This record gives sequence, C-alpha cells and structure tokens, in this order.
Amino acid sequence: MRVLIADDERILADTTADGLRDFAMAVDVVYDGDAALERITVNRYDVAILDRDMPGLTGDELCQHVVDAGIDTRLLLLTAAAGIRDRVEGLGLGADDYLTKPFAFAELVARVQALGRRANQAQKPVLERDGIVLDVPRHTVSRDGLPLRLSPKEFAVLRILLRADGALVSAEDLLEQAWDEHADPFTNSVRVTVMTLRKKLGAPTVIHTVPRVGYRLGR
Repeated sequence: MRVLIADDERILADTTADGLRDFAMAVDVVYDGDAALERITVNRYDVAILDRDMPGLTGDELCQHVVDAGIDTRLLLLTAAAGIRDRVEGLGLGADDYLTKPFAFAELVARVQALGRRANQAQKPVLERDGIVLDVPRHTVSRDGLPLRLSPKEFAVLRILLRADGALVSAEDLLEQAWDEHADPFTNSVRVTVMTLRKKLGAPTVIHTVPRVGYRLGR
C-alpha cells in the first residue's frame, strides 16, 4: 500500500509515517497542501491522510480537487475540530473517512488499512481472462460463452484470482478477502472452495495450485 501524509505538524507527520512503515506501507510525507497536490497529481496513492488546516491548499480544497479530477485515492481527513458539523462537512467534500486529533495510532492504522482495501478493490467492473468473463455488478460468470452458476464464495474467490491477473494469491489472502472475520484460519474452506470452483470452470484447468504458496489463474 502506498500512502501520502500531508500535515504541517512535522513531528506528528514524520512519526506517523515511521509507524505506518512498520506495517509495510510505502509512505511519502509533505508539509503543505501545494506539495500534496503535486504528489497526488504525479503518483498513485491508495490512501492520502490530509490535515484540514495546513498551509497552502487546505485539506478541504485537496479533497475537492481529488474528487473533481476523478483521482482514485481514498481520503482520510485529520482535524482538531471534533464537532459533528465538522465531520459532516469533511465527509460532504468527498473524504472517505475522518479522524480527530489527538488520535490513537492503532485506530489510524486500522482506518488506513480499511481504506487501502477499498482502494484496491476499485477496479474494472467486468474482469476477463482465459475465456472467463466475470461481471461484478451483474454477478454473472461465463467461460467460453457458457454461463456458470457459482456459489457466493466461489464467485468471490474467482474475482480475487482474476484481479490478481495471473499473480500468486495465498490461501491466507483468499481467506481474509472472501471470508468474514469469524472464519477459522485453520479451516479447509479455501481448499474446498477452490476445488469446487475448478470443477465448475471445467477443462482445461485454469486454477493452478502452487504447494505451500497459493493459487494462480492461467493456462
């Protein structure tokens, strides 16, 4: 995940960045809105953490720019204003989330991770590979023109594998993305679902198992 932090409180910004890097995030830091606009325009960020009251362009103005430009970056606004009206205004500008200062770092991490997951899901509504066509809005799947009936879990697993575009996807990632938080990490649900999905997709096999690594889609 790539994150931008824009906050004129330098110690807070740098400390927050160091903490997020401990969670394997790539973090860029700027201290004013003008620099943030430049970075957002040039780089692709999953999440941008914006202070509402920084010099140059404010966080509000940056939110408006990102929304108007159609930039696919999730926005988290930081502010010392804790009133309901302030939160409503921030979200109304197009921000995806809102956090008041001072904040607990653990909560910030959780919010950034949640926004990152949403950002990575913002992909094409129709996915195609190896004769498979998966239409997310219509919730339909076909292979070589023949419609398939998949269970919700099979559909979710296939969607994840298609979005990986041939890259390996671990069983742990499938479990995290396709099952809820109550799923047992030691269950064989992933293996069974992949097995039934593979059968429904038919020959030639397009889901390949890499022992002790995961699964990939491709002929």
